[in-house]
Amino acid sequence: MSEKMIPILPCRALGPVLDFYAALGFETTFRQRSPNPYAVVQRGGIELHFFGMKLYDPAGSYSTCLVATEDVDELHEEFRAGLKAAYGKVPVRGLPRIGALKDMSYGVRQFLMTDPGGNCIRVVRRTSEDLRHRPAPEGTFARALHHASLLADSKEDLAGAARVIDRALGAEDEEPTRVQLLQLLVLRADVAGRLGDEEVAASVLVRASGVRLAAEERDRARGALARLEELRAADRP
Repeated sequence: MSEKMIPILPCRALGPVLDFYAALGFETTFRQRSPNPYAVVQRGGIELHFFGMKLYDPAGSYSTCLVATEDVDELHEEFRAGLKAAYGKVPVRGLPRIGALKDMSYGVRQFLMTDPGGNCIRVVRRTSEDLRHRPAPEGTFARALHHASLLADSKEDLAGAARVIDRALGAEDEEPTRVQLLQLLVLRADVAGRLGDEEVAASVLVRASGVRLAAEERDRARGALARLEELRAADRP
């Protein structure tokens, strides 16, 4: 069997989308301007098609596709480097943007990136044959981080993720570990930035930057610390 399925994704204008994928190492293999705007980009086995719609609103897009790979870590690093070279910094909010690399609770290691057309590309490597959601962990803050991560980086319910984190951080009878606190604050700042709430994002970043960790804690919080630095860089002129 030789069938092949290729997503065709919308955008308002082809130019910014093609520039974005060029920064990621894609080649534009086809482009037409009439009778309708249409283009194809390809990198290795990844092929994406785009069509232009003048009245399309990228901010309201629900378009998405899944890229399955064995090299998710390498692609994340290469895509970040390409975007930093093209944009001067790694874009982490607004359009376009690229998310953090995460081990999800349903058997994949993934990152999300959203192009200027508002299309969310999910790049994943399967880490288990079982793709069903695992049970949430025990403990108020571990559970909050679990659910907020799913809402933010699987369902893309950013407002829901913010509510989960705010509720956990507002608990008066419990305190998170320092690693949990940092992880929750970094995700909250990330979510706020993606929601366009710059005031909250800046405030939470200040709080996250003030969390002091021992060497062993820093090792466990490697991912959160790396994302914190990217979010802080996004605020620098």
